[in-house]
Amino acid sequence: MKGIEIEPEVELQIDLNVTSYIPDEYIENANQKIEIYQNIALCQNEENIQNIIDEIIDRFGDMPTEVENLIAISRIKYLAKQLKINKIANKNIGKKTAVIFTFEPNQFELDITQIVKKYGNKIKFSAGIKPMITLEIGTDNERQILNDVTEFLRM
Repeated sequence: MKGIEIEPEVELQIDLNVTSYIPDEYIENANQKIEIYQNIALCQNEENIQNIIDEIIDRFGDMPTEVENLIAISRIKYLAKQLKINKIANKNIGKKTAVIFTFEPNQFELDITQIVKKYGNKIKFSAGIKPMITLEIGTDNERQILNDVTEFLRM
């Protein structure tokens, strides 16, 4: 039987030191909170992200930082899956913060020349069974970490 080959979805683990949840003071109803968590988890592109942002603001008002962070992580998730990244994690190197991107074996799809040109000595490459890129962020500010990771994934 002929069919279309379906690529297995990349299992992605995100372990960033950011506070991301829906506070009880923002959405008190547990069912509504679960619905919003599910909607955020289902985002697969920027249009989905913008729609959920609009829905949340329309229904519950301005978003607290924790919810903004949750949405930023959802954005990071769909961007990382496109690049076949299977893990994104914070790492402290001395007093500096870095983020490590781990790729699926033989699935590295980034332009190394562009990365080096943009980040210079803030980036380190590790070859091996699972290639890794370490990006020095230099701060533990949650918003900056999320912004830098998102910008890197959009390269």
